[in-house]
Amino acid sequence: MHTTMNTLRAQWLRIAVHVGSLIPLAALIWDYFNNQLGANPIRDMTLRTGKTALILLMLSLACTPANTVFGFRQALKVRRALGLYAFLYAAIHLLVFAGLDYGFDLGLLQGAILEQRFVLVGLAAFLILVPLAVTSTKGWMKRLGQRWKTLHQWVYLAALLVIVHFVWLVKADTREPLMYGAVVVLLLVVRIPRIRQMVSNVRRRPRNKPDHLVIAKEAKHLPQ
Repeated sequence: MHTTMNTLRAQWLRIAVHVGSLIPLAALIWDYFNNQLGANPIRDMTLRTGKTALILLMLSLACTPANTVFGFRQALKVRRALGLYAFLYAAIHLLVFAGLDYGFDLGLLQGAILEQRFVLVGLAAFLILVPLAVTSTKGWMKRLGQRWKTLHQWVYLAALLVIVHFVWLVKADTREPLMYGAVVVLLLVVRIPRIRQMVSNVRRRPRNKPDHLVIAKEAKHLPQ
């Protein structure tokens, strides 16, 4: 029992990420089989999987700033899992669109890609995520060396394309996708080397203790 509790304390963030990432999928499956997806089930599934993919992608991008700004090193341990879950939902999102909405009809899909710009941008974002998901393992990190980091910086382009995809999809009320876009831009700004260094220096700067606390601390070491 004691060992189990220690394991839970050490792995609580990993467990939370896995459980939290799978809940939307479980809820979607439940709603699908219980006919609770609304008047347009395909649209509902498309929107839900797309939003979940975007949120998880943003959370994966937030892991490095969480460590830089707050010193939360545990976030780095779940970055890969969040990224892979984001890819999973993006793949489901694409399958719902191509399979359920267009029946995998290549002619119809080609027309949708060429005629609807939000489809083209969304597809471009997904194609960027594919090599990132494939090369996310430690083995690929070793094989690619410095090129691995360069390759995985493309995730920010993918995130920005997803925002554009979302804006063009909703057309009228763009407040929600623009809010997500602001977060992505903020996360991108924090990664700029100079700003990252400034934030890191502020976090590491020792706080000046009030004079009366210093005097009290020194008084304890005086001979009585």
